[in-house]
Amino acid sequence: WNIKLQKCTNLLFLNMCCIQCVRTQEIAVVEDLGQFKKLLPPGFHCIFWPISSVVGSLSLRIQQLSVVCETKTKDNVFVQVAVAVQYRVLLESAYDAYYRLSDPSGQIRSYVFDVVRSTVPKMELDEAFASKQEIADATLHQLQDVMKDYGYEIIATLVTDLAPDSKVKASMNEINASRRLKEAAAHKAEADKIRQVKAAEAEAEARYLSGLGVARQRKAIVQGLQSSVTEFSDEVEGARPKDVMDILLLSQYFDTLSVVGANSLILEHDPATVASLQHQVGNSFLKGK
Repeated sequence: WNIKLQKCTNLLFLNMCCIQCVRTQEIAVVEDLGQFKKLLPPGFHCIFWPISSVVGSLSLRIQQLSVVCETKTKDNVFVQVAVAVQYRVLLESAYDAYYRLSDPSGQIRSYVFDVVRSTVPKMELDEAFASKQEIADATLHQLQDVMKDYGYEIIATLVTDLAPDSKVKASMNEINASRRLKEAAAHKAEADKIRQVKAAEAEAEARYLSGLGVARQRKAIVQGLQSSVTEFSDEVEGARPKDVMDILLLSQYFDTLSVVGANSLILEHDPATVASLQHQVGNSFLKGK
């Protein structure tokens, strides 16, 4: 009888024994008749079923929750703010993570909405784009302080997108395009101004050098004429400087006729023209004195 009783007891124990395998980076929750008993780490386990049972498990891996929140900026522009929250369950607080929160994702989402809708309305649209890190830091600090009490560690929060209405985007692009066109026009006008100034300076310099060359040329001609008149007067007896000047003036006159004829121009010729020209030049010198 004792042997039969022992066999029945062993058979009953085997039938009531339940094998449980917990995966890596997970932890299982065991209850005895509805009351928490223990946490099972990863590996192979035997529990006394139906007295004990695994009622759930928690992942210890880092998880990410994406939250999209609509809010309004200080300059009355509605924007969609996308926030990514990275979190994980704390092993030492797994009891709180399982029993104190029924919907951790909903809890995190509510706090993200609260922080974003209290931070972004204080900023204008351009400032909000430039202050993504500030929004992310405010969300991180708020979640870290609250979710730690519930057994969750907030690793990081990232503002992944900040999107205004499509019409606002189009108007912003037009404003930027107009600003760029204005800057381009200003640069082009400045370049044209510099080009014209440089051209005017170059023309003035060219005219100055041309005048300097003409002045030197005339000076050389006068010096040559003066030298010719002096030499001719010294070498030919009875020749006066006036006679020499008449001859040179006549020579210059014929040179002028030669140049004019080479350009196919018709010019009336009168020998009295040379005397008239000499008379006019002499009167001009006398008036100048």
